Amino acid sequence: MLALFSQGAGFGFAAGTSFGVMHNLLMNTTLARGWRYGLLIVAAPIVSDAPIILLMLLALEQLPAGILRLLPIVGGVFVWYLAYGAWRQFRNPPTLTATTDAAPVNLTRQTLLKGIAVNFLNPAPYIFWGTVGGTLLRTGMEQSPAHALAFLGGFYALLLGIMVGFVFLFDRLRQVDARLTRVLSLVSVVVMLLLGAQLIARGLTGG
Repeated sequence: MLALFSQGAGFGFAAGTSFGVMHNLLMNTTLARGWRYGLLIVAAPIVSDAPIILLMLLALEQLPAGILRLLPIVGGVFVWYLAYGAWRQFRNPPTLTATTDAAPVNLTRQTLLKGIAVNFLNPAPYIFWGTVGGTLLRTGMEQSPAHALAFLGGFYALLLGIMVGFVFLFDRLRQVDARLTRVLSLVSVVVMLLLGAQLIARGLTGG
């Protein structure tokens, strides 16, 4: 059980420190809205990973190759859409003022749904859970539910813990200098454009 927990923690650390689409959305959201909204992006995998894991364990190997190649293309286009929104936000930064109770509810829902959509359209969790992650999880399930939970616990403890750390790091940076925040926001736009292009190229080439 300890071995599976350690393996899960290792992969969680790798995923948490690999700056990809979710991390870029995390940075952009936190810089624009603060740590509370950044934590909603962290919560997105908790909500959306379960159906992804189930899909990869039960049905992925039966899906046509064309559908699998389409996923990165759709994800890349969606990331470009996010880049456009981030660019508009860079041009017209949001005003951080006190709000009524109704406004944060809508913004909270929008932020969480955006994080869930990005995770669903990101091929990374499908690749991980369709290969090494799914294999190790099956190994744990064959031994006992506790072994499977140990692997999942190790993975998500490190992944989510590191992402939470990034949230508070980016939140601190946004308080240092408004110019630094704008520079980082512009960097996030460029990174999203590159990531989107990479995903689309992967889907078109089958790589």
